[in-house]
Amino acid sequence: MRIYIAGHNGMVGSAIRRALLSSGQRDSDLIYRDHSQLDLTNQAAVDKFFVSERPDIVYLAAAKVGGIHANNTYPADFIYQNLMIQSNVIHSAFRHGVKRLLFLGSSCIYPKDADQPISESALLTGKLEPTNEPYAIAKIAGIKLCESYNRQFGESHGIDYRAVMPTNLYGVGDNYHPENSHVIPALIRRFHEAKLRGDPVVTIWGSGSPRREFLYVDDMALACIHVMNVSKDEYDSFVSPMLSHVNVGSAEDISISELANLIKEVVGYEGDIEYDLSKPDGTKRKLLDVKLLNRLGWKAKVSLKAGLNITYSEFRNSEKAVRSK
Repeated sequence: MRIYIAGHNGMVGSAIRRALLSSGQRDSDLIYRDHSQLDLTNQAAVDKFFVSERPDIVYLAAAKVGGIHANNTYPADFIYQNLMIQSNVIHSAFRHGVKRLLFLGSSCIYPKDADQPISESALLTGKLEPTNEPYAIAKIAGIKLCESYNRQFGESHGIDYRAVMPTNLYGVGDNYHPENSHVIPALIRRFHEAKLRGDPVVTIWGSGSPRREFLYVDDMALACIHVMNVSKDEYDSFVSPMLSHVNVGSAEDISISELANLIKEVVGYEGDIEYDLSKPDGTKRKLLDVKLLNRLGWKAKVSLKAGLNITYSEFRNSEKAVRSK
């Protein structure tokens, strides 16, 4: 089986590649293209790729991603690029005979005031968090693309397109950009640089009170492969045609202040932490209900502290590599 990993250079895509290779998949059967080779927002280029490569399975992990600052600053980029990537890949996959596809979304698809923990059925029941609404709408569209192709062509063409909604991810290969990164890589970099400079204080956006759930990215990759390998009969017994996505999370959350102190400990920073109350908190709490994933036979394995230690070690190694060039 030839497997195309869209977004293989990203944190999630590279973790899926590692997981597939560890499971015994041959690298020669995995298909990759970086952005310089294939622009996924270009419909004609994507279609030409599927004509020439003919993958049997697709993991759609490619996306434009970023934290609160990036989402607020570039909302048009986030909605346009993600809509185009998803539409082009899913449609070309269908046109050229791909029977199995997994679309990776995000927990930001759910209403900002959804009951906690958030079950899959909360989708489209309320208003989204304004700070990442364009990105969330694009991801919702990706879910509905998969469902719509299944409903219209599942029986006639034998396709089975699934969607998973991961919680906040972190780990090897994360983006540590000072402005456009998510909370864990942003804090790792901030504490690390403060430690090197000897800064007495590190400032954290917001009040520190919001609670977030985090999942180590290699756990997420294993969950993706597990969900893809569940038989169609079993999968269909747990979902419905218009509510078929699966939450993927750790089933535990932590406050941003607790997270900051944990990262401070992992990094070895000895200064103080202060909170900038002029900055937005975002959603107060976001914990996914993962009972469906558990019933499908999968649970997270890597603890937050263990994952942070691995992540910080990788970050330091990458910093050393940059300085040695």
